[in-house]
Parts: sequence; structure tokens; C-alpha cells
Amino acid sequence: MIIKIVTLFLIAMVVLAMFGKLRFPGQKRLQSARCPRCGRFRIGKGPCACEKGGRK
Repeated sequence: MIIKIVTLFLIAMVVLAMFGKLRFPGQKRLQSARCPRCGRFRIGKGPCACEKGGRK
């Protein structure tokens, strides 16, 4: 009985690992929302705080 539970758990972990390796839609858009200079996320269409000389 315990062997069945362990094997089912391991199979579930393998399935989750396979889904985790997939690239989800919208990944490219998320990367383009980062500032190329400092790597922080930009909110809105304005420049990043590092370009404006704001606080770091």
C-alpha cells in the first residue's frame, strides 16, 4: 500500500516538472516590461527611475 502511494507521488512530481518546463504565453511580454539598464519592472510607458536619476 505504501509503495503505491510513493509511486503515485513520484509520478505526480514528474508531471508537475514537465509542466514547469513549458514556456507559458506572455513570457516575452513580461521580459520586455523590464528596464534594460537596471532590470527592474517598468510601470506604465514612462522612463524608468534609473533613467530619470531617481532613487535606486
